Amino acid sequence: MLASMGSLGAPELLIVLVIILLVFGGAKLPKLARSLGQAQREFKQGTTEAEREEQARAVEQRSEAHKTEAQKDSPTA
Repeated sequence: MLASMGSLGAPELLIVLVIILLVFGGAKLPKLARSLGQAQREFKQGTTEAEREEQARAVEQRSEAHKTEAQKDSPTA
């Protein structure tokens, strides 16, 4: 049964929006939309920050690996 379900089309989205309107009411929809937008923004910021930290760690590990190789290759006194 799940395999026959496709993506949501315009009529299905319209039905979902009407149900949301009935559940939350017209007055609360702007607050709900604002909250969803803020949550999405925070999520994007968090993932971007995590990617930057991961890249910084990778650069640091490469730098340490190059230092170790350079120490092995240099003649000792």
